[in-house]
Amino acid sequence: MSTQGGFKLGGLLGVLCLTLLTVGCGQQAANTLTVLAGSELEDLKPLLPEIQAGAGLNLELRYSGSLDGAERLVAGEAVDLAWFSHGKYLSLLQGNRVISQEKIMLSPVVLGVKESKARAWGWVDNPNLTWRDIAAKAGSGELRYAMTNPASSNSGFTALVGVSAALSAGGDASQPETLDQTALKNFFKGQTLIAGSSGWLAERYIAESDHLDGMINYESVLMELNRDGKLQEKLYLVYPKEGIITADYPLMLINADKREAYQKLVDFLRSPGFQQKLMEQTLRRPVIPQVKLSADFPKQLLVELPFPNSLEAVDRLLFSYLDEQRIPSHPFFVLDISGSMAGDRLNQLKTVFNNLTGMDQSLTGQFARFREREQVTVITFNDEVQPQRDFQITDPKTQSQDMMQLREYVNGLNARGATAIFSALKRAYGLAAQARQNDPQRYYSIVLMSDGENNAGISQNDFLAYYRSLPEAVRRIRTFTVLFGEADTATMTALANATGGRVFDSRKVSLSQAFKQIRGYQ
Repeated sequence: MSTQGGFKLGGLLGVLCLTLLTVGCGQQAANTLTVLAGSELEDLKPLLPEIQAGAGLNLELRYSGSLDGAERLVAGEAVDLAWFSHGKYLSLLQGNRVISQEKIMLSPVVLGVKESKARAWGWVDNPNLTWRDIAAKAGSGELRYAMTNPASSNSGFTALVGVSAALSAGGDASQPETLDQTALKNFFKGQTLIAGSSGWLAERYIAESDHLDGMINYESVLMELNRDGKLQEKLYLVYPKEGIITADYPLMLINADKREAYQKLVDFLRSPGFQQKLMEQTLRRPVIPQVKLSADFPKQLLVELPFPNSLEAVDRLLFSYLDEQRIPSHPFFVLDISGSMAGDRLNQLKTVFNNLTGMDQSLTGQFARFREREQVTVITFNDEVQPQRDFQITDPKTQSQDMMQLREYVNGLNARGATAIFSALKRAYGLAAQARQNDPQRYYSIVLMSDGENNAGISQNDFLAYYRSLPEAVRRIRTFTVLFGEADTATMTALANATGGRVFDSRKVSLSQAFKQIRGYQ
């Protein structure tokens, strides 16, 4: 009798424990929010413990580039919230997924110019300075600035929309026929450092400020550089009288079932105490009137330029920038076709170039494809460096002769032999130096992809000695390295660092995705 009672009591206790565990898990799930966030929000990581404690929530952040993030949401990725510096493009693209949104903080996208230049040009405390004045300085070659690629990064995208609106007849970028194309082309002549992210852009500006006069970025990024003493010369922030566009960092509700948790998070992020901390630590402006703007911020009245109200208008701006306005590019692709690339690896590489020649019709694929006016050089290598092939893109349509020739060439590659990485890279720099001498009005870059270690040709030290002997302008042509297969991470990282480039790891994302990311830096 007692034994049976014991079993009954134990069974009841087991059920009770399981019930409590289930309730606990349910509460934890209800209090956990997955957030697809823009990569520029990674600077909030130190504040995440305070945010989670203050809102009583667990946050799982997945960082992404702005366009990539928009594509992921359109594709139906299961997240609870989205948080980017701008929500207008996403709302135009897929507004039905955004159930609610609240502005969290503010940061205008502005131009920072070296103080000595700003004073020499009469821009300091000049209320009549216009975007046309800035475009004239860039067009003359006097203003060389850094700006992210608008098709990859929100700061560049926001700048493109703002400048286009300012340089249109009616102050609205929605009507392409009203845009002053000459002024826009002059403006983008000054864009001599391009990047796929605002954070990397700022890092490279610090390293290369001797050759640059300024940078377009979030006001918060520019102010932080000035505050932290990382610059040889401080930047004077320019607010042209036509206006700018401000990033308002909307927190967007995607999953309707998480509305209550979403509101808890919004309430904490917009609370006076946390808004004050955001302003002090990230130099972004508060969105509530209870928190007064600190004396660190410029006192100019912010005039907000209009944002296009149609997806078609935004896409026209982006394609016009890529095909017509920006400095045309000349990328050199240095591709490993050694024996270890046989089979699936070479097929993946062929897929990359099929996509870049227009076969990828996704949102990011359309903007990553080769563009009109672009010169493309492909250098393949195994134990020897093969003769390069040059392609001039005059028609970027998928079935154009330009795209088909490039696609057919790469699809015909075969893998065999050893791996002469540094001999191939030396060839690339020699060709790039010659191309730059013949046509200095292009943006040059090198992409090195290999799945193994160097085991033929010259050594790494031989290449670096050669690289250091090149003219300074050629040394500023950066190499972007792609980790693939058993690639030597240390070597590829060293090459990227030595040339001012960046490493992209296709072992964490697909090879096609890695190449699409690199396109933001070309």
